[in-house]
Amino acid sequence: MESRIAQLRYKEVVSMEDGSRFGYVGDLEIDLERGQVTALVVPGRRRLFGLLGREKDRRIPWDSVQRFGEDIILVRDVMP
Repeated sequence: MESRIAQLRYKEVVSMEDGSRFGYVGDLEIDLERGQVTALVVPGRRRLFGLLGREKDRRIPWDSVQRFGEDIILVRDVMP
């Protein structure tokens, strides 16, 4: 299966342990010196329809990514 970085934005990040949904990929962290992706960044959820801001963004280490599916990304061992 081929995928582009832009297509990651349409994939939902889901925990393999308990099935909790973290949200959709918003950004990637990349180590430019090594040329490797280090983490997925999922934007924080809006509080009260965005009127009270957002929660903190969730950083998911690349080592935690287990599998890419058609519309989800399965992750393991993600700390809150």
